[in-house]
Amino acid sequence: MTDRRANAFAMAGLEQSAPKVYLVGGGIASLAAAAFLIRDGDIFGHNITILEELDRLGGSLDGAGTPETGYVLRGGRMIESKYLCTYGLFASIPTLDESRTVTQEIFAWNETMKTSSKSRLVRDGQRQTAPEFGLSEKHILTIERLALEPEGLLGRSSIADQFDPTFFKTNFWLMWCTTFAFQSWHSAVEFKRYLVRFAHMVAGFNRLQGIMRTTYNQYDSMVRPLQKWLDQRGVKFALNTRVTDLEFCENDGTKSVARILYERAGQTGEIFVDARDFILVTLGSMTEASSLGTMDTAPTLKGKRDGGAWTLWEKIAAGRPEFGRPSVFTDHIDESKWVSFTTTLHDPSFLRLVGDITGNVPGEGGLITFPESGWLVSIVVPHQPHFIGQPEDIGVFWGYGLHVDKPGDFVRKPMSACTGREIMTEVLGHLRIEAEATAILEASICIPCMMPFITSQFLRREKSDRPQVIPKGWSNLAFMGQFCELPDDVVFTVEYSIRSAQAAVYALLDLKRKPPSVYKGKFDPRVLHKAFNALHDLT
Repeated sequence: MTDRRANAFAMAGLEQSAPKVYLVGGGIASLAAAAFLIRDGDIFGHNITILEELDRLGGSLDGAGTPETGYVLRGGRMIESKYLCTYGLFASIPTLDESRTVTQEIFAWNETMKTSSKSRLVRDGQRQTAPEFGLSEKHILTIERLALEPEGLLGRSSIADQFDPTFFKTNFWLMWCTTFAFQSWHSAVEFKRYLVRFAHMVAGFNRLQGIMRTTYNQYDSMVRPLQKWLDQRGVKFALNTRVTDLEFCENDGTKSVARILYERAGQTGEIFVDARDFILVTLGSMTEASSLGTMDTAPTLKGKRDGGAWTLWEKIAAGRPEFGRPSVFTDHIDESKWVSFTTTLHDPSFLRLVGDITGNVPGEGGLITFPESGWLVSIVVPHQPHFIGQPEDIGVFWGYGLHVDKPGDFVRKPMSACTGREIMTEVLGHLRIEAEATAILEASICIPCMMPFITSQFLRREKSDRPQVIPKGWSNLAFMGQFCELPDDVVFTVEYSIRSAQAAVYALLDLKRKPPSVYKGKFDPRVLHKAFNALHDLT
């Protein structure tokens, strides 16, 4: 036998014995996990399969549409300089044009387009530049106590349980809750984690300084390059494939996944899992059961049975407390829902008028909140174009409302019952745009989106409600995403999903390495000094 044939047989044998990896869910956690498996775990790309129930990858980091039908973004995730896992991953991923890495592109872009809001709050059509926080000494003492108090003592308490009612009328709360999408009834533990995790950003918070953006929307700037990198390495993408159940077995006290059950195109199927294979599951979904409206129809409110993510978690967690308690996050839609909207502009008037009002060019200012809004509406005007291929004469902006069951101020209906035309009417009203309102409406395509579970990860919980990344007693199974437990870091971020994926891969493959530690500005006296001055409105 020639050396070449011997090497070929050896390679075939190596590939035959190599583990296969199945990733349930096609969001950023699974995409990141696949990259870590290849880059750090030396897993063959063609032995990795991503199973996704939708017809595209990316999960909550989505972006789609055309100028004719309207662009759609269900949401946008904040990024900042201390997302060590995110930048560590994307330092290995080239941009779509392969001119540099995604991490290099993000940092270069944010040197060019630094966020510095001149109108974080807009009241009565007038901008407020760097609004004071307006906190009392009692409020500040409560914030400081929460930063120090162990999570176990906070338990299932809410933010409202920790503060008196006056706190929720301060500018600090208005800016905090709309930047991060907190409600007063959300978990005090999650609020505490945010206070500590972003202590280094408090000093510039009223100008949104330190918040970073991608060049385009996060689907185009992050998901597409990562998907291209994985595709080049042979990763398999099973789209329109809903995993319905996992079957388990136990040998010598060690439990493992033995079979994956799925549905595709109305047909059921199964994947037999070898003992040496690995399964990584993204639990839950913040954008599950989303519903889109149109300019003339409102989105509908759906539930956990309208998708596969929550029902899968419920099935596998039944009788297995180490898999967490999904009902804590699924059964309180009235406390986790809100409505976002994406507006495609076929006329430049809106962007010109908003620039005149705010003093910021598109992409520079970040979130603009209308505190007087019954819906508590905020909008973001990104740098244009926001989509790859977006024509020069087309604009896009995004917004959302937190109080979707309250009547509007210019449209006397709950936001949840409003069409895109009515939502745009409300926004124009708060901006005090009157003379050109009719023309702007006629040249706009506003698509609202109802998301019943969008802040479900913030709901009141106890530590055991979220499972560990590697559940105790399981050999080939890991959990990822927003609903597994990671100490110190904060949910509702890209970083949390990527960190969980990295932790899962390293632990399953026993790589003897860990993700980089979460940045802890609370131990930096300079950070604490600046935060102290900011909380007291001292310049």
